[in-house]
Amino acid sequence: MADRPVAIVGGGPAGLAAAVELRRRGVGDVVVIEREAEPGGIPRHARHQGFGLRDLRRPLSGPAYARRHADLARGAGVDLLTETMATGWARKGEGAPGALELTSPGGRSTLAAAAVVLATGCRERPRSARLVPGSRPAGVMTTGMLQQLVYLEGRPAGRRAVIVGAEHVSFSAVLTLAHGGARALGLTTELARHQTLAAFRLGARARYGVPLWTRTRLSEIRGRARVEEVELTELNSGRRRRLPCDTVIFSADWIPDHELAVSAGVELDEQTRGPAVDPGLHSSRPGVFAAGNVLHGAEQADVAALSGRHVAASVVRYLSSGDWPARRVPLICEPPLGWVAPNVLTAVGSAPARGHFALRAHEHLRVPRVRAIQDGRVLASARLPRLMPGRSARLSADWTARVDAESGPVALRLA
Repeated sequence: MADRPVAIVGGGPAGLAAAVELRRRGVGDVVVIEREAEPGGIPRHARHQGFGLRDLRRPLSGPAYARRHADLARGAGVDLLTETMATGWARKGEGAPGALELTSPGGRSTLAAAAVVLATGCRERPRSARLVPGSRPAGVMTTGMLQQLVYLEGRPAGRRAVIVGAEHVSFSAVLTLAHGGARALGLTTELARHQTLAAFRLGARARYGVPLWTRTRLSEIRGRARVEEVELTELNSGRRRRLPCDTVIFSADWIPDHELAVSAGVELDEQTRGPAVDPGLHSSRPGVFAAGNVLHGAEQADVAALSGRHVAASVVRYLSSGDWPARRVPLICEPPLGWVAPNVLTAVGSAPARGHFALRAHEHLRVPRVRAIQDGRVLASARLPRLMPGRSARLSADWTARVDAESGPVALRLA
């Protein structure tokens, strides 16, 4: 017997948007489980502008965007269970996802729901996961840690910083450092060019004078109590140089927060490392859905919110019928393509959020032609403007009706 019809784990844009849409569709009792004291997710401590254009149709700062989604959830009657962490699953019954184990300042408890939506988001890989050698001084952090330090705690972020990465969030780190009284000395990427909008790159250069060092690896960090210098290696020439600094920011290089999915026995996609889901965002475990950046790292906050809004329709259908897709056809990418999401095709027939798949590559590709092939049969062929790491291209989903649910995987490959 379920305590609630729907439990959503994660109170960021995807989780809150899913909760609001579920209430709008008539689900009477929706609870959002959020480990922080305030809902809203990462946008709460990202004070730059540009949030909300796709989902709320207005430009907002990160904190204003987070407050707006939290206010919408409260106004819709969503139960926001903050300072509470879902740490595992108490039991697993047939036809239901099982009870969630919860930990909060009030103690431990369990909560059983007829459907669970995982909206736990993603995180940047820290230095330890990137295997950067050197000493272990203070002053080394991720962009998320930097934003919390500067915006939530009001503390300085050092004076001279090197940023590792050249995605959207890497350039937002330039602004955060400036707000914290620090200067960004430069951004490094091992790729041949940045992975953000040209306007972001030009703005960082024009306003803050920040250079971008492509084909460059941060190969060592040195310092005693605090960072004193880094070693940079130019990959094309092999030349090494030292750069004095007191702060290193590791940005991007995302990994989904998939621990709860793993403990539920949910199948992960080998390429995204997030739950493998179909266009309706059904996972491999009946009753467990996934939405937002837990599926892949990382799309912008309003894209995650639209994913949360999209999953609500599938949840409502499941609550009504109890049906779950039985046959799952993997959708895989062949190099140099990187990952695609959603990455499973089923007979349910729903379209992905916004009517297209998100596709990335391991390298920059200009005007590539991508084909979808199943057992030697070409299902689709499309010319895309560009493909790259760090930014998703749109691949139309109008070909999925031609997939044979009884055949093998569908491969995406360059023509």
